[in-house]
Amino acid sequence: MGYAELPNEFSDQTVVESDEFLRKSHNALLEVHLEEGALVCPEAGRQFPVNKGIPNMLLHEDEV
Repeated sequence: MGYAELPNEFSDQTVVESDEFLRKSHNALLEVHLEEGALVCPEAGRQFPVNKGIPNMLLHEDEV
């Protein structure tokens, strides 16, 4: 998505003690809108296309 404001890794301590981290997380989760692109499952690597802000998360018949 091109949003590089958050670190790649963080600890529970980072979340508890950092107001800046919480502000950036809030912004990333609630204010950034993906219009075109794809969401990627971190476990399976499956890509779900996003078109006009709407993700298509339907599975194919062979994935059920």
